[in-house]
Amino acid sequence: MKTLNFLIIILLLLSSCKTTNLFEYENNSEMQKAIQKENSYFFLQEYQYKIRKDDKINISVWGQDELSVGSIYGIYNSNEVYGKWLMVDANGVIEVPKIGTLKVLNFTIPQLKDTLRNQFAKWVVKPIVDVKVLNKEITVMGEVRDPKVITVDKDKNTLLEMISRCGGLEFYANVKNIKVLRQDGQNVRVANLDLSKNGDIMTKNIPLLPGDVVIVPSKKNKEFDKRVSTIIPFTTTITAAAILLGTF
Repeated sequence: MKTLNFLIIILLLLSSCKTTNLFEYENNSEMQKAIQKENSYFFLQEYQYKIRKDDKINISVWGQDELSVGSIYGIYNSNEVYGKWLMVDANGVIEVPKIGTLKVLNFTIPQLKDTLRNQFAKWVVKPIVDVKVLNKEITVMGEVRDPKVITVDKDKNTLLEMISRCGGLEFYANVKNIKVLRQDGQNVRVANLDLSKNGDIMTKNIPLLPGDVVIVPSKKNKEFDKRVSTIIPFTTTITAAAILLGTF
């Protein structure tokens, strides 16, 4: 009887424990209106990636290896792993073969291509130029099967696409409170998404941009389940010991 009482006390203590989820909020009407307004910001009609400090850039000029850096037209691999790229420094500039110092901060890819074409036209007739940013990334963390930083080539991706690339959601994923964080100048915008509700998928499958961070928090009962799975073998041992002592 004492052993049974001991087990009940332990379970009551565990049930009183609460797991704190990142960005948890009260579900009230004013908060929901604010959430809907903030979420609408993430559905941008037009977007082009702008080059940032510390970006790694490949420059490819068709038939001109001496003007290229990590050329996609060459016979050698231009992957980031091989280090064939130009780094945008703290001043927002890169050092381009023959051209020299070139300020590229906040350039879109088409703008940088046009600039390079005009510069290379001094030595090449109608140069064919391609530019690629190697480190465009989206971070997915929390209750997915394979949390990671995902390198993306496209400017626009989707939430469900990125979750799929992480192997899908874990059992304890709190799909009612998924967060997307996006840097907006000096501020960080936050989208709050509830994937458990029925409705138009387009209101949930939010477009993700390079630099976004997705956080999938855990359900409240995850910590409770973990503690129960730890305590059950312990209490089973105590029960067995009590039975043996009672026998002798």
